[in-house]
Amino acid sequence: MILLTTSRRPTKGIRTFCKDLSYTIPNILRINRGKLSLEGVAAKALELGAKKVIIVDRWKGGPGKIELYLLEGRLQPIPPLIYLRSVKLRREFQTMPRGRRIKFTALMTSPKPSREVSRLEKVLSDFLGIPIISSEDDFRNYNAIMQITTNSAGELIVTFRLLPENMEIGPRIRISHLIWDLAVHEG
Repeated sequence: MILLTTSRRPTKGIRTFCKDLSYTIPNILRINRGKLSLEGVAAKALELGAKKVIIVDRWKGGPGKIELYLLEGRLQPIPPLIYLRSVKLRREFQTMPRGRRIKFTALMTSPKPSREVSRLEKVLSDFLGIPIISSEDDFRNYNAIMQITTNSAGELIVTFRLLPENMEIGPRIRISHLIWDLAVHEG
C-alpha cells in the first residue's frame, strides 16, 4: 500500500489532484496531513501498513512537486523529484462515468521512448506496483492505462485512459523537469 498526502498547507486544487490520483491508481490510501511533520507522516504510514509515501507539494497555489519516499524506519527519498508545470483534473475532462471504479491500472510503454521517459516509466512502475505493458492485447485485464509521452516542446506528459473506451479521464500531468540526483539537489 502507498500513502498519499500533501504539503502542510494544501489548496483545494492540490486536494482534488490527490483525490484524482487515489481514484486512478490502485493501492493508494489518501490522508489529510494536517500538522504532521515528516516523522509524523512516517509514523502514520507505519500505523496504516504502508511501505511507500507520496507527498504532493504546492507551488503558486497549485500542485508543484511530487516527492516519492520509501519507509525504512524513516522516510527515504526515491529519485526522481518530479516538478510539475500544470495539472488538468478529472472534473475538467468530464468523461469518467459515475460509479465506475478503477481497480487495475497498467503503464503502457511509449512506442519510441526517450531515455528519460524509459527511466521514469521503470521508476513509476516499480514504485506504484503497476505492470508495464507494450501491446494492446495485454489491455483486457486492466480498467485503465497510464502513459508517459513527450510533446513537441519536449515536456513529459502523464495521461490516464479508461478502458475499454480508450478515453482520457485525467488527471493529465505536465512535468516541468525531473531531479534524479537528490543528494546534489539537497546540498
